[in-house]
Amino acid sequence: MFALVFAAGLALRVLAEFAYRPALLYIDSVKYLAAPDGSKPEGYRVLLRLLDPLGGFGLVAAAQHGFGLAMAGAGYALLIRRRVPRWLAALAVAPVLLDAYQLQLEQTIMPDVLFETMITAGLVLLLWRRRPGLPLVGAGALVLGAATTVREIGAVLMVPVMIFAVLIVLSPLNTRRWRRRAGWAALAGACFALPLLGYVAVTYGVTGHLRLASNGPSPEYGRMAAAADCATLKLPADERALCPSPALTLQLGGVDGLLNNPQSPGLTVPVPAGTTREKLLDSFSAAVLRQQPLRVAAAIARDAVRLFALTRDGSPEITAISRWQFQTVYPTYPPGFTMTVFTQLARQNGSGSDLAVVKPVAAVLRDYQLHGGYTPGPLYALALAAGLGGSLSGLRRHRSFRAVDKELAAACTLVTLSAVVLLAGSDAFEFSWRYQLPAVILLPLAGALGLSAVAGRITAARNSQAAGKAPVRPTAARTASGGTGR
Repeated sequence: MFALVFAAGLALRVLAEFAYRPALLYIDSVKYLAAPDGSKPEGYRVLLRLLDPLGGFGLVAAAQHGFGLAMAGAGYALLIRRRVPRWLAALAVAPVLLDAYQLQLEQTIMPDVLFETMITAGLVLLLWRRRPGLPLVGAGALVLGAATTVREIGAVLMVPVMIFAVLIVLSPLNTRRWRRRAGWAALAGACFALPLLGYVAVTYGVTGHLRLASNGPSPEYGRMAAAADCATLKLPADERALCPSPALTLQLGGVDGLLNNPQSPGLTVPVPAGTTREKLLDSFSAAVLRQQPLRVAAAIARDAVRLFALTRDGSPEITAISRWQFQTVYPTYPPGFTMTVFTQLARQNGSGSDLAVVKPVAAVLRDYQLHGGYTPGPLYALALAAGLGGSLSGLRRHRSFRAVDKELAAACTLVTLSAVVLLAGSDAFEFSWRYQLPAVILLPLAGALGLSAVAGRITAARNSQAAGKAPVRPTAARTASGGTGR
């Protein structure tokens, strides 16, 4: 079954390479291809510097498609090693191979696929052995920490990594064992932080700033402004104009528009003397969060559940979903990113051919994507429920629960919690279908591990119950003379 799904995934990638040559470009592609401005981490730029001089954008896109296939193969091998049924393992990696949104970003010069690949590599290192030793724990944490140099949101993965380091020490809980667990967690945290500290140290030496990247003033402003009830919000006079009406929020394009649209109050409101725009927006965001936390939480929750919808529909409240869909013409984003701009950028980066689209093949990919070629939301919901169930199965202690079942529950906790913190961390700032891409890998993987963990728990409980009900056979009693008697 896996071979058939893998072959289908390979065929789709060949079509994408043929349809959009040499690769697709997006608005943020410029930030990685032009001179560094500090607005994004530099990890993805390393890959571009290695591959672009050798084969241009086409080689970069081909490498990213290879990453997609490699992630599916690694996930399948990991699940088989964890004794997940082959049919379930194949189903769990099918989204990576067949999801058209994953495929579209693999064809695009953007860091998301490299980010996914590093997460997959780190998780495989941590989970390859049932009880990984300190070297594997350190190596896995190091790779996951390095993923943060590709996308900043990866920093939230430190939490599940340290929790996993605590859970895999399965000895009885006493003071000495708790110290050992704390030591493993500290080691995992230190290895995770090592790439970040190194990156920040280099950045400080070059720019004089201690940060991974600068995403502009107050990146949380868009979320807070969209969620705020301006009528009841108490603000200083200088900040009152930062609070938009619901109609203006929709007109600007939702949270993304409040952050990036030149008409946004966050970019047009005058800055009083003695302060900066960043401080002004930070003060406004803090006021919204302090006075209206339930509105902010409700706005994040409304966006988070979009992932689990049956269909993929656009909404004026979020970034246009069409940006992540195949088009029958080469996609551009005027007025700033026209075909002329993209063509010039491609030539500056040594692209051997002009940007082009083979319309008949592109139409096939678009029809596939729009008519079911994506992972359905209910499947994500089931996978999340199974992952949570498998994680919780390790909490209840019972003599029938074997060490192998506890280890599987710990593995399920790592993957499920990684998915939750990544998706929720992104939604806290802004919902975009692009930012939901890690779900393609993590949630099905978590679901497969969770189903196996729950099944193992049920089997162990049944075996224990059956052993308790088995009749006790009479045994021979040895007499004082050495014989036996009944």
